[in-house]
Amino acid sequence: MSVFKRVVYPFTAIIGQEKMKKALILNAINTNVGGVLIFGEKGTAKSTTVRSLAALLPEINVVKDCFYNCNPEDKKHLCDNCKEHINNGELLKTVSRKIPIIELPISTTEDRLIGSLDFEYAIKNGKCKFSPGILGEANNGIIYIDEVNLLDDRIVDLLLDAAAMGINVVERENISFSHPAHFILIGTMNPEEGDLRPQLLDRFGICVEVKGIKDPFERIKVIKNREAFDKDPIRFNEKYVNEEQELREKIIQAKNFINKVVISDKILKFIAELCMKAFVQGHRADIFMEETSRTIAAYYGHKEVTEEDVKEASELVLLHRIKKPSQSQKQQKKSDKNDDHKKNKENQDLKKNRDGNKKTSSSNKNNKTNPNIDNKFFDGSDLDQDGQESQSSSGDKKFVFSIGNPFQVKSIANVRDRVIRKGSGRRSYTKTSSKVGRYIKSTITDNNDLAIDATLRASAPYQIYRFHKDAAVAIESHDIRYKLREKHIGNFILFVVDASGSMGVQKRMIETKGAILSLLLDTYQKRDKIGMIVFKDDSAEVILPPTSSVELAYKLLEKMPTGGKTPLSAGLYKAYKLSKFEILKDPDISPILVVISDGKGNVSMGEDKPLNEVEKIAADIKEDERITTLVIDVEKENLVTFGLAKKLSQNIGGKYFKIEDLKANNLIEVLKENIC
Repeated sequence: MSVFKRVVYPFTAIIGQEKMKKALILNAINTNVGGVLIFGEKGTAKSTTVRSLAALLPEINVVKDCFYNCNPEDKKHLCDNCKEHINNGELLKTVSRKIPIIELPISTTEDRLIGSLDFEYAIKNGKCKFSPGILGEANNGIIYIDEVNLLDDRIVDLLLDAAAMGINVVERENISFSHPAHFILIGTMNPEEGDLRPQLLDRFGICVEVKGIKDPFERIKVIKNREAFDKDPIRFNEKYVNEEQELREKIIQAKNFINKVVISDKILKFIAELCMKAFVQGHRADIFMEETSRTIAAYYGHKEVTEEDVKEASELVLLHRIKKPSQSQKQQKKSDKNDDHKKNKENQDLKKNRDGNKKTSSSNKNNKTNPNIDNKFFDGSDLDQDGQESQSSSGDKKFVFSIGNPFQVKSIANVRDRVIRKGSGRRSYTKTSSKVGRYIKSTITDNNDLAIDATLRASAPYQIYRFHKDAAVAIESHDIRYKLREKHIGNFILFVVDASGSMGVQKRMIETKGAILSLLLDTYQKRDKIGMIVFKDDSAEVILPPTSSVELAYKLLEKMPTGGKTPLSAGLYKAYKLSKFEILKDPDISPILVVISDGKGNVSMGEDKPLNEVEKIAADIKEDERITTLVIDVEKENLVTFGLAKKLSQNIGGKYFKIEDLKANNLIEVLKENIC
């Protein structure tokens, strides 16, 4: 019987991406480098390169028949079984084995990761026995996670605990067990699919960004190599046998030489200064940079770490830890306070001159580009070059405002309830009846997902009274338990935007557009749906049907004009109608309406007065418990205020916020803390 053996693309045949390959080699030389995170564009050989590393790495000595790949020379980190053999005076037999590289699927469960009760053994023998998981298999090896940013948060927490302690501790199902778990984390990700949790990001010792090759000749070589490999993988690999062996020997030499590499206090000071200039948090960066610098020196055969080695290491260690300039400038200003004080007067004089010129040119420019400004849309001086004049079909003047800068958003999630839902996504936790998700507890409700552990526990007290025949455990129908699982699902967020003339005041539409785009980017990463309804003139329009397309949303936001009357009732009615339609399509969703307006509805759909019509539609939305509502008041603070938006929030049963509350951190800061 022939056994299929997977042929891996050779490591040395990969064109370009030298920094990524160097990062992987450094981890192969020195496990204390701390793993590597590889992120970048799609189709840049991230996964291929990591998998090629397995065939390249030299073999290691491990204890024979040890599931945990214990290193016989490392007496401190042996499993209980190996320690027992030593305590009994036995010699540990060793064998050479390839460094294990375990691929961790993003759908991995807790049981598969940390291990669980061996149910087959328990049923046959009536005793508890631990069945190791991925953390046990990967001891003294590598855990590789493709699309690491899509990994479930609970799995991430378990990985962090094991990586920090070097031990996997299991306390569950009447089992108390621990085993060594020393491993290197290698993760690949596409940033477009979402960010990585800061806790996990900082655990990676080094980080590399990869991009597509720009040289057309190199790209042609990539095509030809891949075609040759697909046609005859074995023959293609034979061409690179010598190169693979040379690199393998170089790795072995560096591993043997690394303990001889010296690092001076001068270089350590240089490392500390670089980390301080990068404004990194904590001291993990300093430690990883020292290890990486020593490893680079060993790779090049340097007896002592040089500044060039440190500079090369800094590009890998600081990439994912350096703070944004806006955060570091404040600290820099404090240290340079004296210099800034001397330049203050000169800068003020220059600013006065520039402001004088700027006011003149700005007024000329506004008069030139917008000679006919309709003052009913704006309150005088608020129009600037960010608004471009447009013409509507009715002949009224409209202005198209630019989109504000997008920014990173934090978690927006609904409060957990007892409703069991289906669906997919990455935002809100919900109970699910499917077999996909984290097993949280057992239930007697039959969902065709048997919970063996709970079933055994339920039957355990009655075993001495039951007839067993040849079975170690006798199970009856009322013992049966089923798994209740929990998983992430997405949400549907519907913006109901007032695009009447009042939204042009003080760049409110610019801020609103920027916030909507920022939320859309977040919803794309969390697998949410988002929609937008705009109301102005005499009607409301769904300009963005439920979607997760960033490109489509950006184009629509960019062209969306502002100006005209306020048909608020039409906007609310359209939003309610669309929300009910989406619920009919997917009963598991819970729409979130975000109404952005001053509440001054002055156009009705029927014969009723505009505000009365708004109250009736708001009451209908309030009665529907499936819909959550937020009202953002854009009314400008004057001597006389109407407070209509606040009244609307009461009628619609939603939370109320003033537009002034959004100026510091924009709309998202309110959404991320108050959507529930």
